[in-house]
Order: sequence, then C-alpha cells, then structure tokens
Amino acid sequence: MSDKFFSEISDTLTSARSVEDLTRPLLSLLEAVTELEATYLTRIDRELGVQRVLFAYNTKTMQIPEGLVVPWEGTLCKRALDEGRFHTDDVPTLWGDCDAAKALGIQTYVSTPVRLNDGTLFGTLCAAGSERKPLTPKGEQVLRLFSSLIGLHVEREQLLENLQTVNTALEAHSFTDVLTGLPNRRFLLKEMDRLFTDAELTGQTVLIAFIDLDGFKAINDRHGHEIGDEFLIEVGKRLSAGLRAGDILARFGGDEFIVTGLGPSGDAEGRAAAEALCNRLAPLLIGDYQLHGITLHYSGASFGPTAADPRIVNVEAALRTADAAMYEVKRERKTRKA
Repeated sequence: MSDKFFSEISDTLTSARSVEDLTRPLLSLLEAVTELEATYLTRIDRELGVQRVLFAYNTKTMQIPEGLVVPWEGTLCKRALDEGRFHTDDVPTLWGDCDAAKALGIQTYVSTPVRLNDGTLFGTLCAAGSERKPLTPKGEQVLRLFSSLIGLHVEREQLLENLQTVNTALEAHSFTDVLTGLPNRRFLLKEMDRLFTDAELTGQTVLIAFIDLDGFKAINDRHGHEIGDEFLIEVGKRLSAGLRAGDILARFGGDEFIVTGLGPSGDAEGRAAAEALCNRLAPLLIGDYQLHGITLHYSGASFGPTAADPRIVNVEAALRTADAAMYEVKRERKTRKA
C-alpha cells in the first residue's frame, strides 16, 4: 500500500470527530482498493430484526441508498456472516434467492462484521459490484482494518455520549433541591444572572418575591421533621401553581423560597408588578394542609417584593433588597397578630 494511502487514513483518524466523519473517507478508500461500485456501512438492530444502511459511497450505476432499512433475516450480510464468507464473485449462484441482490444486479459481494470490544455486533462494512471481481489479500486486509477502526470509533462515540448523559444528570442533580425537587439556590443564581442580562438588553425589570414561611420552626418542633418536610414539599407545589410562563421558583434554603421573572420597565410599573406577583402567590399558601394523617392549618408566609433595574443593581443587591422587604412584612404581620 502506498504512503499516500496511509497518509489519507492518518489524516482521517486525526480529523474525525464522529463515526460519520471517519466512515465516509474510509468508504471512498475501500472503493479504490476493491474496485467495486458501492461501499457502505450498516447498523444491525437484532432486537427489531432490521439492518439499516448508515453511510454509502456509490460511484457508478449501482446505488445503495443511505437510510435503507431491510429485515436482517435473509440479507447478504447475514448470509455472509453465518457462513463465515467475506467475499464471493458469484452472488447469483451462491445466493440466487436474494431478491435485493437480483434487483441491484450484484455479482461480487464483500462483507465483514463491525464488532465492539466486548464482541457485540454493531453492523457490517460492505462492498458490492455488478461485475465479477476477486478480493485480493490487500483488499481483505484493508476491509478488516477499516472494520476495526470503525468499531473503535463507535465505542469512542458511545463513551462520549454516555459521559455527556452522566454529566447532564449530575448537573441537573446539582441544580435541584433534593427534598422538594425544585431548582435550588445554585440554579436560581445562575438563572438570575441570565434574567438580569436579558432585562438589561430589553429595558425591563426583574421581579423578585422573597418568601419566608412564618412559623415553620414551630411546625417542626410540634409535629417533627417528617411533617415539616412534607409541608415544604406541598408549599413548593402550591407556589408552582401560581407561576407565570417564564417565572422561576426555587428553594433558596431552609424555609425560604424565591420566585423571580421579567417585569415591565419603569420603577413604578416594576414595583406594582412585584407586589402583584406576591399578592397572587400569598393566598396559595394559606389554608389546610393534609400531611401524614394530620390537618395543619397555615395562616400564611411573609412575601418581600422588589423590582430590580439591572442597570443599577446586581443580583446580590437585588436579593438583599427583597430579603429586607420580606423582613419588613414579617414585622408588620407580627405587629398585627400582637
């Protein structure tokens, strides 16, 4: 084999970022080595009993269409695999009952399995032609080499996909409050950065409702942490029911929750929208809670509204303002009860 041939393989291996990136140049090289009209890679799904042509390289009248799906049973690939036959230049005599081969006019057929390291059959690497052609030792060597390279790249791609799935799951876990299933403080701060950026671009405000569950410690002390946890979960559900499209609800920590979202431009309009947000959410928390066989009547939480102008304050300052507003409301509620 020429230095140019190995150079092309090396370049392909270096640049390929996917199975497709690797396979397409290899199919072209395989066509040059075997001098057959069509080369292609298939994927076999034994559970569904089908074979799919993933990628194909056609040079003459014989066309193997990409995306073609056929029953695995009875295909030339399965026959070749079952018989341990990598090559034949007399398909009509050997497998004359194959309708697909007859329709395509296949005389010469070459096929080798593409296996993963654990022996799993991924698919087949094939070449077909309408004329009788021998398979040279060089051609068989290239076929096996390309099959191994594709198998290794398939495993690499599957590994990367699995790692991405795991990373996505870990990220989702790191952004989720374990008890309530709501977004947590970390996710909230990340999303608020995005909201502040969007609001600055559009001239809007960012509405914040800082929520503190009055009397939560007493609930825990009287009924136990299990009831307290169930209460927090139910609070999350009730608040979720009052969200607008685009609003974000998060458990900020302990018995504190935050709802935030974009609001109208202008100080007065923003303040009014923030107060309306709190007024809409507050009644949702008042009432009876059925928790593990007990009925808990809850008189409500303290809500601290604020509308932040991202051109003036940042996320941390806005949260401090909302927190201070919440404590002012809490003091007023205590005064009224007294």
